[in-house]
Amino acid sequence: MKHKDSDGKPIHPPDPGSRLVTRSLLLMVLCGISFYLGGIVLCPEKTNLVAQNVVRTIAKEEESTDDLIVAPLRIKSISFPECSIEYQDYTPCTDPRRWRKYGYYRLTLMERHCPPIFERKQCLVPPPNGYKSSIRWPKSKNECWYKNVPYDWINKQKSNQHWLKKEGEKFIFPGGGTMFPNGVSAYVDLMQALIPQMKDGTVRTAIDTGCGVASWGGDLLDRGILPVSLAPRDNHEAQVQFALERGIPAILGIISTQRLPFPSSSFDMAHCSRCLIPWTEFGGIYLMEIHRILRPGGFWVLSGPPVNYENRWQGWNTTMEEQKADYEKLQELLTSMCFKLFDKKDDIAVWQKASDDSCYKMLTEPDAYPPKCDDGTEPDSAWYIPLRPCVVVPGPKVKRISLKSVPKWPGRLHTAPERVSDITGGSAGAFKQDDSKWKIRAKHYKKLLPALGTDRIRNVMDMSTMYGGFAAAVISDPLWVMNVVSTYGANTLPVVYDRGLIGTYHDWCEAFSTYPRTYDLLHLDGLFTAESHRCEMKYVLLEMDRILRPGGYIIIRESGYFVDAIATVAKAMRWGCHTENTEYATEKEKILICQKKLWYSKQSLR
Repeated sequence: MKHKDSDGKPIHPPDPGSRLVTRSLLLMVLCGISFYLGGIVLCPEKTNLVAQNVVRTIAKEEESTDDLIVAPLRIKSISFPECSIEYQDYTPCTDPRRWRKYGYYRLTLMERHCPPIFERKQCLVPPPNGYKSSIRWPKSKNECWYKNVPYDWINKQKSNQHWLKKEGEKFIFPGGGTMFPNGVSAYVDLMQALIPQMKDGTVRTAIDTGCGVASWGGDLLDRGILPVSLAPRDNHEAQVQFALERGIPAILGIISTQRLPFPSSSFDMAHCSRCLIPWTEFGGIYLMEIHRILRPGGFWVLSGPPVNYENRWQGWNTTMEEQKADYEKLQELLTSMCFKLFDKKDDIAVWQKASDDSCYKMLTEPDAYPPKCDDGTEPDSAWYIPLRPCVVVPGPKVKRISLKSVPKWPGRLHTAPERVSDITGGSAGAFKQDDSKWKIRAKHYKKLLPALGTDRIRNVMDMSTMYGGFAAAVISDPLWVMNVVSTYGANTLPVVYDRGLIGTYHDWCEAFSTYPRTYDLLHLDGLFTAESHRCEMKYVLLEMDRILRPGGYIIIRESGYFVDAIATVAKAMRWGCHTENTEYATEKEKILICQKKLWYSKQSLR
């Protein structure tokens, strides 16, 4: 996050070691001149004395740099105006106001399209008129305040399917859905009967494409499975906003022309319940993306057309022959991508991805379709990376990262994953050290912020994680953590998923893929130190304010150089902040604890 001086030039923290280098060089130059001018008459004793003094001086400088305190960055007081009330649900990179600039082909308009810097909003996003503090978990899974997500359209359109219903000041979520008229619990019970691995800790992470109001994800949480509910931004349904208001993990996204922001071989299970994704169109390219993010041995679950076409075709405005052809085409495509039909009953069909590389050898044949992807694009590269009509074949560690090889939950949480060795400097020892470090840090955080660990904090984001250590340290608390790994940093997100946690890639120079007011706690560890050369601080803090709920908290663990400047900007955003020591009380690093205040737009009060 770049900060600028009065001339508009970037300001960088001074290097404490620069004085040492400068003084040492100066001393050596002076000694050289002295030797040149008088070295012929200098006695050996004097020459040795000069050399000894040089060594002592350098050693003294090295010792002093350890205690050197760099003057903190300071900026002038600033202020931010309120955004117009029409921006109460503003999502900068998925803004319907900008859709007309992009095409409808494969719904590319719903992908991420961030505004250029000269169009960025430098204002505070207001809450809706009548906004209240969110209902606390677990009660929030079944109800939320209508004023917090005031969308009547979805209530009118989906009430017959029992997605939700409005009762007084609240939306109630009965647990219904298009493909589970008997309730989501009965639906998942049938799924568990088909996939026994959902019961014993084998299946831990799952993604729901086209999630509705995330009732499927909410039910999985009760069964020890951690889901990510995925849906695009739209004008009416606000599916992701409903999910997060309920306290269920979710993110804005769509399978269109770009890869999803997840690493390869990450999810244990993927699910589509009449999600209206045309799986067999465009050469099956959408299904190839599911294949990429699904762990070897993982399960893909489909309910809805064309599954059970023999009994359902009349309700789908089609013919039995058309649906039969669609099902056969789907089965053929899945087989060619090394999926096998695992089980099938009523409206649910389950396929399993191959656990080894024996099947993928056929993809190297000249006429094979889909073909094997070449090595031009890394399997884990997933930030604005175009989808390609080819299969990402798991690497040489395919067997060791397969679902049957990864330890069952909860054992996998504290077990060093196989892929930690793929990271520069990564090892089982480094993983264990990080795991232990975060247990100490989380304990200290709870002393500084007593709300952490209570039902006051449900939706948490770790904005700059390494291995998901913070999330692992608070795993017993009534919360979930979205672990964010920088697209410009080390690729540690596969390790996060191997632990049985969830997360996403992101570049904090841009807005995050979520609605306003969707997180209770944001945690940062050295984010500004790591990214200060790329992004401007105020834009990152404004984005944090957008996604944080009123009454929500921020824990900023940062170099002392940045803390005062962050506090100055935070004051302009109506946060209340105080600075605390770290668990080791060092001067080089401080902790800033902030809380966002609830305020209403002046326009809504007129």
